[in-house]
Order: sequence, then C-alpha cells, then structure tokens
Amino acid sequence: MAVFGSSININATDIVPVEEKVTSAYFSDGSTQLLGSQISTSSLTETNEAYYYGISKTGSEATTEFHIAYGHIEGSGSHVEADTRSESEAIYNQFASMLLPPQEVSGGFFISRNKSTSAVPTEAAIAAGPDQEIYVLVGKRSNMLDRINKKNWTVSLTGRLSAGTAVQTMHFTDDSVNDSPTATPVGDRYNIVSGANGTIHSESTARTFGFFYPDQGVLVFSGAELSASMPGSASGTATSASVWNTSALDATVDVAHQFQGFHTGPVGSAVQRSDADYKNALRFIHCLGASAAGNALKFRDEEDQISHQYFCRIPAGGFNFSNNPTFVSGSDNEIRDRTMWDNPTVYVTGVELYNQGGTLVAVGKTSTPLKKNFQSESTIKIKLTF
Repeated sequence: MAVFGSSININATDIVPVEEKVTSAYFSDGSTQLLGSQISTSSLTETNEAYYYGISKTGSEATTEFHIAYGHIEGSGSHVEADTRSESEAIYNQFASMLLPPQEVSGGFFISRNKSTSAVPTEAAIAAGPDQEIYVLVGKRSNMLDRINKKNWTVSLTGRLSAGTAVQTMHFTDDSVNDSPTATPVGDRYNIVSGANGTIHSESTARTFGFFYPDQGVLVFSGAELSASMPGSASGTATSASVWNTSALDATVDVAHQFQGFHTGPVGSAVQRSDADYKNALRFIHCLGASAAGNALKFRDEEDQISHQYFCRIPAGGFNFSNNPTFVSGSDNEIRDRTMWDNPTVYVTGVELYNQGGTLVAVGKTSTPLKKNFQSESTIKIKLTF
C-alpha cells in the first residue's frame, strides 16, 4: 500500500544548501569542438562586418558560436574619416572600457610579456607602450551559461612564418592550472599561453599571447604576439603591398589560397594600414579554418548550480497507515489484511514538498517503493537544483 496524506515539518537543520560548478559542451549542437574544416562565417550585414565577424559551423551559418573582432588603439586597419573614430579604434576602446580597471582604460592593453610582468603595468611597460592591436574572441552567452570553463579549452591557429614555408599550427590555452588569477572589475583574468586543454607548453613567464576572462567569455589576443609567431604570407610576392588587399581576404575564397597569418602590413614592414577596411578580424577566422585536420576551437561551458538537499525523516511511529480506501474495509475501517493488524506495513512511493503557505512546490518519486512499518524508520533525501 502507498502512503497518502501523511505530512511532517522539515526543520531548518534538515535543509542543506550546496553550490556546484557543472560543465557541459559549449557548442550549439551539443559538441565540445569545432573542426577547422567546419569553420564558416555567420551571415552578417556589411555594416556589422566592419566591426566583427561571426563564427559558425558550416551548414549552420544562422547559428553563431563566437564573434571575432579586431581592434587598434589608433584606428588602423579600418576606414578613417574626419572627426570620427574608425571601427578598429571603437573596438579597442570598447573592450578596454569593458575589461580594464577605470584608471587603466586610457592606457590600453599591456599583454605582451615584455611589456608587463604584473597585474598592473610597470613604469617600463608604460614607457614601452601598450599593445597596439588586439584580436578579441567573444563567446555566446547562451552557449557559455555562467562562464567558459577554464583549463578546458583550446584555440588552434594555423599559418605560415613567411612566403614558401610550410604551415604550422599553434595551440593556446589558459595558465590556470599553475597560476592564480588576476582580479579585475569583471572577474578573474588568466593569461593565454602556448598549450592545449589546460596543459601548458610554455609558461606565461616566457610568453603571454593574451588575456582570458572566463566570466565574460572573452579572449583578448595580442596582435603583436600573433604577428611575431605567425606573420603569414599570401600567394605571390611576399613583399608586395597588395598582399594584404581586401580581395585576398574575401570570405568566399578557398582558405588554401589566402594569406595565413597576422602581419597587418606588407611583410617586413611595420606600417599599419589605415585607409580602408582590411578585414583584419577575418585573418583570425582564416587561421582557424586552416586547421582543417584538427580542432580549431574546443570549449566547455560552466554553470553555477545552487541546490538544496531536504532530508525528510520518517520516524518508526509515523507514516504506517494509508488513506487509500483499499487499505481498510467495513464500517469500522479495520485494516483489510489481518496479518498487518499488529504491525501495519505500507510502501512510500513519493514525497511532495509544500511551502509555508501550503502550496505544492516540488514532487519527488522514489526509484523503488520503500517499505515502512512500526519496526523501521527511513530518511529520504530530496535534491532541488536551481
């Protein structure tokens, strides 16, 4: 027989709050990775493409997984008009305002290890100047939930050192496995270093490629570090100024015939282009797509789940009868089964939780019926996750 209608108050000491961090696959299709061969650009308006590009899976271009933007502290690499800020300058300032402490916003990002060895830029670093250009990879909030899971991601970029050289692939992850985070106004910040899935190949003391903000789902890469590691080259003459024209970076052109690298001027030149939109953010996507044989992006999300565990205690002297009409018979409501007259036996199959106002808020079912009589007592633990 099942128990019906019996109730008992739960004491405050029987309620235990628990906070857990739960991770799951980041991408919209339920996977943890996006292959280089699957990389595609999302459908965006021409106006938006001046600021950023969407990264999606081939065949699902309507579903954006990440956004990538290029920023330059002085506005190079995009259209510059009189009395207005260029798109790249707007991007740089936007993320500086979003991620840096108020007193550091105007100074810019000090990412490269030779420019900063501490949370606050040193006098030597300030004298050397900030990172002029950045590439910003931004996660999709609905995918990342509360944050991107640290130690569980890899970004792989493939490109060339120079014209005619073989392609090489670099892998990046964060340094949280060894180092404590730097506190910022928007949460913890870790360094982006050479490595994969939390395993470090090169410590940040040797080289820092960017900053990782897990709570914001933002990865800021130093353009200078990427350019030094993977300057790249297009087909044709490596020193030609036309190497970096917009047609060479058209999203519809096969990746194998495009430039693969991050140098933002003609190879061998430090000149930054500022007279047109050179689609610099698209460089990042091309180097992701060039990792055709392996994972270009590998991520997991993280969610804070607040649970309450309710310990419902069933004493030996309680919950031994049932309101089920088949439990009794006759006008005297005697227990139908005479073998249970001295020790009635019932089976608990579920628990209902009510608030102080008497409103039903949760129902729990046992996996198997729980035998109960005057010779036994039980505790049922119910877990509610919010």
